[in-house]
Amino acid sequence: MPSGKTHDAITFLFVAPVFAAAWKLTGNTALAAVVTIAFLFGGLMFGPDLDTMSKQYTRWGILRFLWYPYQAFFAHRSRWSHGLIFGTFLRVVYFMGALTLAAFAVVYIYASYSGGDLPNLIEMAKTWGDIGETVRRNIGEYFLPSVFAGLWLGAASHTLTDMAGTFVKTGRITEFL
Repeated sequence: MPSGKTHDAITFLFVAPVFAAAWKLTGNTALAAVVTIAFLFGGLMFGPDLDTMSKQYTRWGILRFLWYPYQAFFAHRSRWSHGLIFGTFLRVVYFMGALTLAAFAVVYIYASYSGGDLPNLIEMAKTWGDIGETVRRNIGEYFLPSVFAGLWLGAASHTLTDMAGTFVKTGRITEFL
């Protein structure tokens, strides 16, 4: 299995090709930059190794507590964490849920101490919807899909590297599919 340094090197190696391909596909420099930045983030901080004590995990610093439940729930190198099809999608859904719960806890604690109105999860979900609509209206309707594409490419570079290493060692790669 490749080391964290190898995964990082591969991520940096593919920055220019990812930007070039995104620019060629979209014809838009800003969207190509969004895909490339998301690719870097996906490769360095949002990749499949968040299910274990890894470089990606430790880079989250004090926010790594957000990934404890993820580590407890997903086995390392399972098709749910390293899978090309579901891996990134599940991390995005998980992260948005964890971020929502963390934000809810902060707002709840603040409201409790300040004497303000206590929030509820339905209001928090509506706030996320409003944020998404604001992003689409002000930045463009392709911003969020471009972010997801970049995150997926960053994670895919990691998974494909792991698949190559596994194939060389064992001749099997089905665990990732």
